[in-house]
Amino acid sequence: MELSRIVDRLDEELGTADYADLDASANGLQVGPDEGEIERVAVAVDGVRETFERAIEADADLLVVHHGLSWGGFDRVTGRTYDRIAPLIENDLALYVSHLPLDGHQELGNAAGVADLLGLEDRSPFGELGPEYVGQRGRAADPSAPDEVRERLEAGLDTGGQPVQHLDFGPDRIEDVAIVTGSGTDWLDDAVAADADALVTGEGKGKAYHEAQEAGIHVFLAGHYATETFGVRSLQELVGEWGLETTFLDVPTGL
Repeated sequence: MELSRIVDRLDEELGTADYADLDASANGLQVGPDEGEIERVAVAVDGVRETFERAIEADADLLVVHHGLSWGGFDRVTGRTYDRIAPLIENDLALYVSHLPLDGHQELGNAAGVADLLGLEDRSPFGELGPEYVGQRGRAADPSAPDEVRERLEAGLDTGGQPVQHLDFGPDRIEDVAIVTGSGTDWLDDAVAADADALVTGEGKGKAYHEAQEAGIHVFLAGHYATETFGVRSLQELVGEWGLETTFLDVPTGL
């Protein structure tokens, strides 16, 4: 399949253009020719030297990632930036990136994947960012004890062997859950305003402890990487349905 066709289909499915003025990431095709034939696609959370090398070993023509190379552009392609980009150019490996569009997608996105893991129902977009959303919220059919939610997250996420951190300040039973993966504690006040019992995210900021304590809400910090494998796995399944060979490159950080 032509690279340009894959890029167009991904951009359309993910609503890439809707996040153009909201996301520091240069979403879409970051590295690659205007045209090229793609047979094998690798997916990974992070666009880094290790995933580039593993994609090359897998004989991939395209690597699709959540965290790309460009966050506002490059001043110079030298040093570590050059070292990262060089394998892509030297091996004709194209790089496609979807950051916030993949966070906010209500079916394929990272938050949707966490909601699936927790068995949430009655879902709706959560985590406003301008006119768009970067997360999801839902309601558990059977409210669970906080420890049960933490255990479910630890069992279902690739945390790199690290425990899920839990700020245990909410009610005895958790029913309404807000999710913003990655670094999502900036939406803690939004979760409180929405009467959520818990906020599930990847990593936190120091102030989140006291904010959660004062608001009486649970916060689960399940790891930035761990909460953001769902989106690229969904894209792997999607492009597989388009007749392309695919592989998932799992490089957990434990963070």
